[in-house]
Amino acid sequence: MYGIVREMLFRLPPETAHNLTLSGLDMAGKLGLLQALVTVPDPLPVRVMGLDFPNPVGLAAGLDKNADHLDALGALGFGFIEVGTVTPLAQPGNPKPRMFRLPEHQAIINRMGFNNRGLDHLLGRVDKRRYSGVLGINVGKNKATPNEESESDYRKGIAAVYSRADYITVNVSSPNTPGLRDLQFGDSLKGLMHAIKDEQARCEKEHGRYVPLAVKIAPDMDDDGIRFVAAALKEAGLDGVIATNTTISRDAVAGHRYAEEAGGLSGAPVRAPSTRVIQALHAELGESLPIIGVGGIADGDSAAEKIRAGAKLVQVYTGFIYRGPALIRESVEAIRRLG
Repeated sequence: MYGIVREMLFRLPPETAHNLTLSGLDMAGKLGLLQALVTVPDPLPVRVMGLDFPNPVGLAAGLDKNADHLDALGALGFGFIEVGTVTPLAQPGNPKPRMFRLPEHQAIINRMGFNNRGLDHLLGRVDKRRYSGVLGINVGKNKATPNEESESDYRKGIAAVYSRADYITVNVSSPNTPGLRDLQFGDSLKGLMHAIKDEQARCEKEHGRYVPLAVKIAPDMDDDGIRFVAAALKEAGLDGVIATNTTISRDAVAGHRYAEEAGGLSGAPVRAPSTRVIQALHAELGESLPIIGVGGIADGDSAAEKIRAGAKLVQVYTGFIYRGPALIRESVEAIRRLG
């Protein structure tokens, strides 16, 4: 059934189809149709970052930026859902068009630019949710905030969502906010890591609970960069790392009519680069810091591949757009077969 729906949706501009799909899911959820239409996976419990996940397959940030669709998405069988990226202040993002499908490659290029309605809106939506599963909230900095002042935006985000989130992700790897990826390197990364850990400690004392912090990194790092990031994460005492965000490389889609569009490439072409980063991170981190694998998961085999490479959990986004809810169950079953 999803294949038929997708064929119709893919005749629309990508962002229009995205919004229409989410609205349709909301309506189906309210009418009680999702339970009849979707076969959710059997439980495959896993404990990561001190949290209990009903299964290891989650939804990556970016699909539900404002937490407007938590209840409907939560009925599809995800082991966890990550919303955002949310910035302290609402911002419109980049001019449209800013999302492009590459169906021949099962890929998407986007330059959304952290379009979101801001912290106040997201928190209001989270407070009204019926979804009771594991919730991650992904925080970023506003485009207008200079990198040298980014620490303040991340502190604001962490402080605001701390009491609602099961874990918090700090996004320093989107290619669509100018200069953001510079925060992944050198003294900028070390300084930011210590600042967010300091904010976590302050919030833990205020709220009386410990909320894990993860950092999301890019796939476009060489081995030296990966080693530096791994060392910085361990030194600062982060709780997890999400590998990876979208890529700025176009090697895998060279010649496509959208290949020169600015933005991050996601989907099947990111499968190998993402897995390489996971393997390299795991070689440095071992079992000291859990990895959440994301990038190019389009079927059960590619989900299991991330686990074999060293990830404890996986997330889907672009593959979910191309495959629909069946990808969740297929991925859980493939991971189950790993034993």
